[in-house]
Amino acid sequence: MKKKTGRRSLVTLTTAALALSLLAGCGGNNNSGNSANGANSGTDGNKDTAAATDSTTSTAAPAETGIDTSKKVELQFYMLGDAPKDLPVIQDEINKMAQEELNATVKFNYTSWTDWDQKYKLLLSSGQAIDLIFTADWTQYQSYAKRGAFLAIDDLLPKAAPELQKFVPESMWEDVKVDGKIYTVPATYKEYVTNGFVYREDLRKKYDLPVPKDLASYEAYMDGIVKNEPDMMPMSLNSDIGNNLHYIYTELNKMIGALPYGMGVKYESPTTVYSYWGSDEQKEELKTMKRWADKGFIPKNVLNIKDTMQDPMTSGKAASMFGDNPTRYNDMKMKISTTHPEWELAYSPFGLTTGYATPVHPIHNGFAIPKSSKNPERALAFYEKLVLDKRYNQLTQYGIEGKNYTVEDGYYKLVGTSTSNGFSREGMNGWAWRNPEFMLFDKGFDGVKAIFDELDKIQKPDLFLGFAEDYSSYQAEKAALEQVEKQYLFPLEAGLVEDIDKGLETFMQKAKQAGLEKIQTEWTKQWNAYVAEKGIK
Repeated sequence: MKKKTGRRSLVTLTTAALALSLLAGCGGNNNSGNSANGANSGTDGNKDTAAATDSTTSTAAPAETGIDTSKKVELQFYMLGDAPKDLPVIQDEINKMAQEELNATVKFNYTSWTDWDQKYKLLLSSGQAIDLIFTADWTQYQSYAKRGAFLAIDDLLPKAAPELQKFVPESMWEDVKVDGKIYTVPATYKEYVTNGFVYREDLRKKYDLPVPKDLASYEAYMDGIVKNEPDMMPMSLNSDIGNNLHYIYTELNKMIGALPYGMGVKYESPTTVYSYWGSDEQKEELKTMKRWADKGFIPKNVLNIKDTMQDPMTSGKAASMFGDNPTRYNDMKMKISTTHPEWELAYSPFGLTTGYATPVHPIHNGFAIPKSSKNPERALAFYEKLVLDKRYNQLTQYGIEGKNYTVEDGYYKLVGTSTSNGFSREGMNGWAWRNPEFMLFDKGFDGVKAIFDELDKIQKPDLFLGFAEDYSSYQAEKAALEQVEKQYLFPLEAGLVEDIDKGLETFMQKAKQAGLEKIQTEWTKQWNAYVAEKGIK
């Protein structure tokens, strides 16, 4: 799960030229990869999930794996985010088992959340030897797979991870295919990562503020915070304005995903494509953000803030988040309960306002074998252990029982506090290898399950994540437009431009000079072809 928002982006595909350049950068081995964000969780382990096989506690000897394990290897495993403090201890325990059973050890590497996307791109283009790397829709899994960054694992699965192949439903294997090939192992845990308002309920009660359920009530809540808690940020923000303001705003307005190039498509009318940029709808968004900035909701230095979105909430510096997903909300709530039990956190899912919610697509959390891998068979065999062997799975998800956590009345309980404990729940960001049969939940997660139950009643399928853009005909224009967005659009979206009309006029002029109209025309053709092919109306 991602440390930013729970939003899901529509994936882009690259040109043959880009594919060749990436292959050259990866050293011409076999297939390399890319991935990157997010924290997620879902329904209870017995509902709409894949059942674990009888091999879930297997400790099979190397000879039973079907692969050659005669040579000892060290696997390079790359994760997004920040490593837990007790990672060396967990890694040592995992390696004791892996060395005996697979004649392998593993090195868990982390990108940190600071500029993770740039680091991720570098990992996949440098040719550095990597055996496993996180993938997701928001890390452009389809795009990287399309251009040859990952190794196709169709032929490897029955040899190196036959039980894992059986464990993942066939429909999920089909859903993650790119050009007919499998490049990632999908997570089987059902969850929602759609956004919702996160807010300090104790402060809401104390000052008799409205429950945030839509833009108007959320703004009124922040008004109350500014009035009564002037030293507290009314909402947590950082420099990623696109994800943490713009796309959350458009999700509330029923936009499909995180559409690029200012394109507008609503879930309820997917065949109608329009330009959001320059529209009255966008002007209303910019006016809202300008008003919020004038009221002090958005700090003037927001484009320079590099903190995570969650830290200000757990430290008490911020009173709300414009949007986050139910699982990350629960993570924050659990941390706060150990450090400030007098604080109370609450959540209002957007789905109850918009009228629908989409469960995550199978590509939302996964792991791929990059083309640069020197040990693809061993890597896949090890990943099978992470998913299907309870010892590996729970050790990497929860830490050491008795030291990092206990299980009381069937519930997970953190030992100590979130600051004193070196390995919190899912401390390795191992969302992709969650196994519903082994998952442990804290008592507070009952509230998240209740949210999921509510969203189940209004769920609609994600019909659009299969769209794969090919920007080969406008690659140069795309790069130029990205620079225009950074210079002229982001300040507008952060409410930092005094004259909205003039600022928007300047941005649109610069965007058109960069090739916006060509981009939007070609993108629209591809979108229309996609919905026609899929029979979406």
